[in-house]
Amino acid sequence: MRIAIFSDTYVPEINGVALTLNHYTNYLEKKGMEYRLFVPSSNEVVRSVSTVQRLTSIPFLFYPECRFTLPNPTHIKQVLDEFKPTLIHIATPFNLGLYGLHYGKKHDIPMIASYHTHFDNYLEYYYLTFLKKWIWRYMNWFHRSFEKVYVPSLSTKEKLLSLNIHPEIEVWGRGVNHQLFSPTKQKKDLFKNHYHIHDQKIILYVGRIAPEKDIHIVLETFYSLPDHVKKDTHLVMVGDGPLYRTLSEQHQTNITWTGFMEGEALAQLYASSDLFLFPSPTETFGNVVLEALSSGLPVIGSNAGGVQNLVEDGVTGFLCEPKNVEEFAQRTAALLENGSLQASFSTVARTFAKTKSWDEIFGQLIESFDEVLERKKRISA
Repeated sequence: MRIAIFSDTYVPEINGVALTLNHYTNYLEKKGMEYRLFVPSSNEVVRSVSTVQRLTSIPFLFYPECRFTLPNPTHIKQVLDEFKPTLIHIATPFNLGLYGLHYGKKHDIPMIASYHTHFDNYLEYYYLTFLKKWIWRYMNWFHRSFEKVYVPSLSTKEKLLSLNIHPEIEVWGRGVNHQLFSPTKQKKDLFKNHYHIHDQKIILYVGRIAPEKDIHIVLETFYSLPDHVKKDTHLVMVGDGPLYRTLSEQHQTNITWTGFMEGEALAQLYASSDLFLFPSPTETFGNVVLEALSSGLPVIGSNAGGVQNLVEDGVTGFLCEPKNVEEFAQRTAALLENGSLQASFSTVARTFAKTKSWDEIFGQLIESFDEVLERKKRISA
């Protein structure tokens, strides 16, 4: 199996799709499987490798943190002709994905797609809801030629089936590094010594500081806590994004903004906090939610999108109606005031997260790819 992969994001960019694809290519390399990955160029200097083709790109107009690729068809065709892929995997419905789709059709190569982002949900945050109908018409056309479409969660599968995007949709879940994100990374007095936070209770948010993450709900939830809870509680906001500068300047009382963090430092923050607050209703999965659960951190999230498939309400955390600040505040206060409930949620959260192994997930994905190729071979015979 030789896989050609097309994506609009990849490391060193920091987002769920880029990190998932990095785990994916690492797995392929570990198993000795050949691949070529076509992605936009990066703002950062990265080591050049033959397996990753970085193509000229510019910042996307409405979202400068994302890159818009300017593909060189001649170069891409040359690489693909030499590589001779047996399977094409398209992880973006936009221009780079369109080229992969065109090449696959022209050379009769089996193609699969992975769906990662609910672009329609983002539109309302950027005042572009008038585009929703056209986006789904395009998505319906784009996915028509694939053998199978892979999605991160059951809720995403149900949504795409209801919109008749494709008759064959399979859940390709996500894993987590259980050794890195672990309760054992808890550091007593971490917040006091490193962040000069003396409050006893810590609410943690990790993710992009962007409109579609409902950052305002995080802040309003914190401000809506009962006074007797809020007086000894601190909110720690981890991440970067388009709203970071404005919000970090406007909201400082009992709130610490760390900027982007990763690795051991991030793992310590998860494990040393009391609960994880993540109200985003737009997730197809929610990688940071799984990291929090793996760290033994109870989660209060939206009963929407992929988060609802990760958090078991009343068992590993609470699920709230999206944008319902009153409910988020009530659940947050109740959990902060009940240490035994926190401990119970923490134990079950860790147990659940340990069932999510990257190797097992990718093993199942490759098995599914094999089935796709075998079926295509039978049909063509």
